[in-house]
Amino acid sequence: MPDKKYILNKQEASLKIKRLALEVAEILISNKNEIIIIGIKKNGVTIAEKVAELLKQYVQQPLTVLQLSLNKATANFIELSENIDFTNKYVLLCDDVVNSGKTLLYALKPILEQYPASIQTLVLVERMHTLFPIKADFVGISLTSTLQNNIVVEIENNEITGAYLE
Repeated sequence: MPDKKYILNKQEASLKIKRLALEVAEILISNKNEIIIIGIKKNGVTIAEKVAELLKQYVQQPLTVLQLSLNKATANFIELSENIDFTNKYVLLCDDVVNSGKTLLYALKPILEQYPASIQTLVLVERMHTLFPIKADFVGISLTSTLQNNIVVEIENNEITGAYLE
């Protein structure tokens, strides 16, 4: 649609994901801990799967991808696709966009109930004015927008086709 203000097209999004995976691989190259990548439903799962697929060519450790479902308005419902022990494991929490930071903050709850070796966050798009104390460790693109703007990441057939401002 011509009225969408695209900030990423399909090719740019793909390049961002590749760069993010390489950044994560660089951190993990000396890490011997098992890797758990958690994608926040819905779009964060696609990003987690893409990063995991790319990481497999660089890391030797066992790698598991999980899905996390939650009520984004309140933290009263948070569910992982599999019960797993996070103790002494490297955890990478993935989402498409960090707006206020609330979703990433809530998603940390089940992870923090155990003792992971490390937790890092990865997002494709980061807005610069979060309302909660969350800063993504790995970011595809950062931008300043108004609080009224919404950022949408489009995914079709498990492929990121773009991201735009609403």
